[in-house]
Amino acid sequence: MQNYHKYLHIGDTEEKWGLYVNTAGYTKTNPKQHYPNNSEHPTTHSFNWNKGRILSGYYLVFISRGQGIFESAHTPPVTINEGTCFFLYPGVWHRYRPDVHSGWEEYWVGFDGAYPHELMHKGFFSVKSPFIHVGLHCDLLHLFHNLIETIHASSPGYHQVVAGITLQILGVVNAVSIHKEQDNDPAGRLIAKAQFLLQESLESPVDMQALARDIPMGYSAFRKAFKKITGESPNQYHLNLRLERAKYLLTSTTLTISEIAYQTGFDSLFYFSRLFKKKYEVPPKSYRLQNSVSH
Repeated sequence: MQNYHKYLHIGDTEEKWGLYVNTAGYTKTNPKQHYPNNSEHPTTHSFNWNKGRILSGYYLVFISRGQGIFESAHTPPVTINEGTCFFLYPGVWHRYRPDVHSGWEEYWVGFDGAYPHELMHKGFFSVKSPFIHVGLHCDLLHLFHNLIETIHASSPGYHQVVAGITLQILGVVNAVSIHKEQDNDPAGRLIAKAQFLLQESLESPVDMQALARDIPMGYSAFRKAFKKITGESPNQYHLNLRLERAKYLLTSTTLTISEIAYQTGFDSLFYFSRLFKKKYEVPPKSYRLQNSVSH
């Protein structure tokens, strides 16, 4: 995914809805890269490490890769590792940044309203312990992708749609915080990590041997364990993820079919259309017509 962020205009309708999203995005910060890039954000959200920042709404940040440090008025400096979510609370001073040697990748959503205000004061989440280690959670990553793509498309009524996606995100994070599964299968944990990394790499083909080394795992053992757990080879699994993403983009955005093919890692429109038709029995254009909102 490419760096993206947007700050949403909030009107009376959004406030009456009870939960509204005011910003969301994704940023990849490379090692030794300056952080944050305040030129891309309004003054209400810009900050530097020395001064920190105080915001007026609630925010959830998900670190999907890398590591860094977080500190707030209620929390001493804490190391943040990949697979960690942390909350920012209105009126609470905080600061955070990636490690200069590793950088990090972060997804975030800012939200507010009567419902989240009530939710946050009922003990589901704590300002004094704002961290939840969700791991490399595929469902959470999928929700953040849907959130960002829905905002980017900006179809009529999207404010209420992204409010619903945000509520799903909060539900997943809360469920993980309550019901942490004890996974004693080392191979299973490695394959789960591989699934997450594949879902984060939908814009281009993946070198599976390099992925196996990064996990780390021997390639032969990786292929065998992956197919045993998912029922598919790594390449087929990744292809299906890309086609599913393309199917979602066809009905939820106004991107051209060529743009969708490019965004899901297909250099050839013909090749994309052929694979799409093979899997879903109709070409992309027909699928869009049959499943459009106005249909």
